Amino acid sequence: MKLVECVPNFSEGRDAAKIDKIAEAIRSSGGVKLLDVDPGRDTNRTVMTFVGEPEPVLAAAFVAIARAAELIDMSRHSGAHPRMGATDVCPFIPVSGVTMAECAELARRLGERVGRELGIPVYLYEEAAVCPERRNLADVRAGEYEGLAEKMAHPDWRPDYGPAEFNPGAGATVIGAREFLIAYNVNLNTRDPRLANEIAGRIRETGRPQKDEQGRIIRDAGGEALRHPGLFEACKAVGWYMEDFGRAQISINLTNYKITPPHLAFEACCRIAGEMGARVTGSELVGLIPLEAMLEAGRHFLRRQGKSTGVSEAELVHIAVLSLGLNDLYPFEAEKKIIENQLREKGPLVSMTLGEFARVLSSDTPTPGGGSVAALCGALSGALTAMVGGVTHGKRGYEDHFAEMEEIGTAAHALKEEFLLDVDRDTAAFNRVMEAFRLPKKSEPEKAARQAAIEEATRGATLVPLAVLRRCLPAAQLARKAVQLGNKNSISDAGVAALAVRTAAEGAYFNVCINLGGLGDEGFREETRSEAAQLRAGIEQEVQASIRLVEESFA
Repeated sequence: MKLVECVPNFSEGRDAAKIDKIAEAIRSSGGVKLLDVDPGRDTNRTVMTFVGEPEPVLAAAFVAIARAAELIDMSRHSGAHPRMGATDVCPFIPVSGVTMAECAELARRLGERVGRELGIPVYLYEEAAVCPERRNLADVRAGEYEGLAEKMAHPDWRPDYGPAEFNPGAGATVIGAREFLIAYNVNLNTRDPRLANEIAGRIRETGRPQKDEQGRIIRDAGGEALRHPGLFEACKAVGWYMEDFGRAQISINLTNYKITPPHLAFEACCRIAGEMGARVTGSELVGLIPLEAMLEAGRHFLRRQGKSTGVSEAELVHIAVLSLGLNDLYPFEAEKKIIENQLREKGPLVSMTLGEFARVLSSDTPTPGGGSVAALCGALSGALTAMVGGVTHGKRGYEDHFAEMEEIGTAAHALKEEFLLDVDRDTAAFNRVMEAFRLPKKSEPEKAARQAAIEEATRGATLVPLAVLRRCLPAAQLARKAVQLGNKNSISDAGVAALAVRTAAEGAYFNVCINLGGLGDEGFREETRSEAAQLRAGIEQEVQASIRLVEESFA
């Protein structure tokens, strides 16, 4: 899934009605989920956080900026926080499946549209900036709203998009792309904030001041304090005392978790605290975290234990939570704290128990049917292959294959998750075909619209099993490798994985072919039929190789 976060800051934190209207504009845009609305009365500023796939996020950001321009009059605005416009800043943040370059392009597209359609001057910052002078938000925002007219008159500060004219109502908007910021705190078994501050100074990028024997800060000839460098880049930290919990805490902002992930900061805090006679009791996540940060933490701690990382996402998250002590202050709720989990909705079929699914399958309705069962067989194949990888890694006698079995397990888990989604995708696609057939057909325009809808829905119902069939080839290849390299005590399990993916492939192939018969696009029919036949043959070749190896092991 391609997932982008957008965090616009609006210059209104006191009027609840206006804030609600901007939030509703985001909600009603479609395709995004509004995760948080955080108004600040003193700053007179509201931060909203929403996520979704790139194009819906782009559309939601535009409507939010447009609504804010209608509701907020910057000529009457005051607040403690620096600001330039009704929508002061609007960053795009890659979460999963999206590059920073893609987010920067989203920022530029949004900026161009805001400038053209709304007449609001737009400046680009951070990764979307067109010149180094505009990368830093503080530099772009210097002079704030009150100095904007004079600033824009200077050739060096003409906006990147929109008119180079002062907009008294909306001001100007800064749009950009940046990395995800993780607010992460580490808890200590002490009430002394000085220990927390000392640890914070040693881990943060800016480090800590050098001091002489009398404890005085050492300065250079220019009066600047000399500093000991900190351990981590993209890390800000400070120590404080939490009265509610009766302990000191290291408050950390990780501005780029790909440079400094939480688990490395956590381990450093543990080591330094130990050197000082203190102990880390756990940690706390403030706000949300990308799934990949949790998965990488899980992999890190499994590697430290000499265990395979080829386990499920749920297991990796579980290990991360335990290892980081994220339940120390209160229960860690993965469904709420991990961004992707906020958007991930399990389909109705996959959410059923096996018994419930079997009962629904046996009913007198056409869905779920063979396509969903084929996808389920693919998921079972991936799960079995992953299991063989898990029982092989760390087993004496298979040391030469540990790395490869770990890779097999990781890939098999990923395929399993996609196959599970296909169970509901297939049923949903077939239901859309049925809905198209139920459209009215009394007039010629209605007949034409109905036929077009049937064609489109049938094409969609063809593409789902085709995607299943495509996934079956790598699944069959992984099963064969599991047969070849896996624990011989589990060779029959690997063999069943191969047979299960054969069933998945044959079922998907049948569903592709039956849907092709209802399509009028001859070119698409022939191209798809040819691809499906080639995939079927390749999968059967892999499965036959697995069967031979399994049967030979019984001789």
